[in-house]
Formats: sequence, C-alpha cells, structure tokens
Amino acid sequence: MNRIEMVVFDMAGTTLRDDHGVNRVIRQSLEAVGLAADPADVNRVMGLPKRQALSILIDLYRRTHDLGPRVEEIHADLVQRSVAFYSTDPSIREVEGASDLFQRLRAAGIRVALNTGFDRRITEAILDRLGWRDRVDATISSDEVERGRPHPDMIRALMKRLGITESQKIAKVGDTPADLGEGQAAGCGVNVGVFGATHSRAELEACPHTHLIEDLRPLSAILGLANS
Repeated sequence: MNRIEMVVFDMAGTTLRDDHGVNRVIRQSLEAVGLAADPADVNRVMGLPKRQALSILIDLYRRTHDLGPRVEEIHADLVQRSVAFYSTDPSIREVEGASDLFQRLRAAGIRVALNTGFDRRITEAILDRLGWRDRVDATISSDEVERGRPHPDMIRALMKRLGITESQKIAKVGDTPADLGEGQAAGCGVNVGVFGATHSRAELEACPHTHLIEDLRPLSAILGLANS
C-alpha cells in the first residue's frame, strides 16, 4: 500500500453522531409540503447532495409534477432546519475517538479532510458545534463543486487545495454507498466503509471498498499507524 498522505472523512454517520438527524430533517422538509417519505427510502439517498436526494425522493413518490418545481424551496427549508438542528440539538456529538484520531493522523504527517453531502452553511454549523475548525486541515461541501457524491469532484478539489498529486495516497472513509462510490471514482488507494450508522455491513459489502469497519478504531492499523 502506498503511504497515505490524506484521509477524507465523511461527517454525519462517520465522524458525527446525530441519532439519524439527517433522515429526520429530510422527512420534515418533505412533510412540510405534503410528502410523507418512509425512513428506509430516505436512507437510500444518504450521502448524496441534498438537492439531488430531495429530487430522487420526489420522483420516487411520483410527486414530480407538483413538487419538482419546488425543489429549491424545499432545499432552503432543509438547510434552515439542519442549521438549527446541528447548532442546538443535544444529540449532536462526535463519534467516540474522532478528534483523537484526527490528532494522531496529523501528528504522523497525514492530512485530515472532511467532506459532506451538506451545503456549506450546515457544515459551518457542525464545525462550530464540535469545535473542529482547528482539528482538520480542510473541509468541503457538496455545493462547492459541480458534482457531489458519488462523483470524485470534492476529493479532487481537496487534492488541489492540499497539494496531493496521487489519488492512490488518499484514504476515503464514509458510511454510505455514495461515499464508497466517491472513493472508487477518485481512485483512492484505501476506501473504507463504516457500517452500522446508516447502512448494514451487507449493504456496504455490495459497494466498492477495500475495508469495512464497524467504528473508527481499526483505522489506525489499516493505515499502518498501529505501532507508531
């Protein structure tokens, strides 16, 4: 394995615990316009840019004729609800050991980046809530690139920003099929699925990956840092 120079972590479900808050907020925004979505259907669009996720759900429930033109309105409501949720809800917390892992990686000379299907406003609320601004090297949100997951645009933008030239020296870590698809599309040398938060091990086994883990504890060993 090439020496890893950067680890790109997903946020909600991977390094952030929110008790399925993303799922709830998406459903609340849809319920506000008269669409009751099943939580399992919402789970299938996790990790995608939220406008795209809303459009997929609207189409799935055959509401494109009336709600399709309102996607921007629904998305604006989702952003507002999400910022309030991540700023104040008592369920918000980092995954156990996340900050310590960030510190260990950076001490070993490995850059730490966060990427997400959220828009920047939501990402900023999370960074403030968890005090992560000084704990990572870079963050990027889906609205800052042309295409979100599973496309590689966010990872490629992070590579350019942090001076990483070889995608094989990047590890991607996320909890959704969209995360793993992104890691494959970007050519990441390590592509880690974290099961249990939004998707089961069996669901992620069907996606491109190099490793599947239940929590972040094995990641140091995967990256060769266990005895460093």
